Amino acid sequence: MMELITLPALHRMAVCGGTHGNEMSGVFLVPELERQRKEKGDAIWPIPLTTVLTNPQAIKECKRYVDKDLNRCFTSAILSSPITDSTPYEVRRAQELNTLLGPKQTNDAIDMICDLHNTTANMGLSIICYSHTNWICLHIFKYLQAKITTVPVRLVLLNIPIGDAYSLESVSKYGISLEVGPQPQGVVRADIFNAMKEGVNAVLDWVKNFNSGEVIEGGDVEAFMFKKAVDYPRDPETKTPIAAVHPQLQDRDFCLLKRGDPMFLTFSGETVRYEEEEPLHPVFINEAAYYEKGIAFHLARKQSWTIPSIRAKKV
Repeated sequence: MMELITLPALHRMAVCGGTHGNEMSGVFLVPELERQRKEKGDAIWPIPLTTVLTNPQAIKECKRYVDKDLNRCFTSAILSSPITDSTPYEVRRAQELNTLLGPKQTNDAIDMICDLHNTTANMGLSIICYSHTNWICLHIFKYLQAKITTVPVRLVLLNIPIGDAYSLESVSKYGISLEVGPQPQGVVRADIFNAMKEGVNAVLDWVKNFNSGEVIEGGDVEAFMFKKAVDYPRDPETKTPIAAVHPQLQDRDFCLLKRGDPMFLTFSGETVRYEEEEPLHPVFINEAAYYEKGIAFHLARKQSWTIPSIRAKKV
């Protein structure tokens, strides 16, 4: 018989958009949720829902961030750093959000943050979380994968200690990021917006089912665990890229990259191939926001876990 784990019911949740100010699905979905609340009242959701436009200044300027990538500002070290006149806007904002939704790694932290992101890469609907033992997040992924058929639903894991976890959802007890693409920066596409909306609604449905006390059956889940980043080939002197992602790899996020497969096409027309022995899965291929970070794509290893059945503790 499968193991059954009892966990506390979820009492508070936040849906956040605009952590990156040019990722437009979340920028528009948060006000849509607020419109629904105004029209139908709080009772339309299974638990109290906080809606937050996370980086208002970047949203106003329609760019990823103002001074510093906000979604890299939620480590325990940055959240506890002193504020001075030279503190970047996003560090100040991260500390405000930690006060509103946290404090991180405390019992007072909100139960769940669902942070909404877009990618220019062909990632479908990807759920990103920090641990393969976060049963709530893994069950939510399993539910979304079963319920959503309009786009592929996949799980990406960042196996990082929670104190070092750098993104907004790590402030909550059970945080997830919904990453939906492809969508250009500063653009809203109806199909991508609807995929995100469907994802958020499915998360809320799962919370309702879990809080009802019913047993949520476990089973096998497949996830892509980040291993490393790959940079573009660069000129040794100027450090500028000398190649683009190869046409045979472009838009093929989550494919299996094997030794000898094309990775890049240099601007002079030469093919750069994958040379490592271990086949891995590229994700966030040619993501626009990662050019400044020196990342052409990440490589992930596909792994499977058996997750236990869970149910909410009766209050």
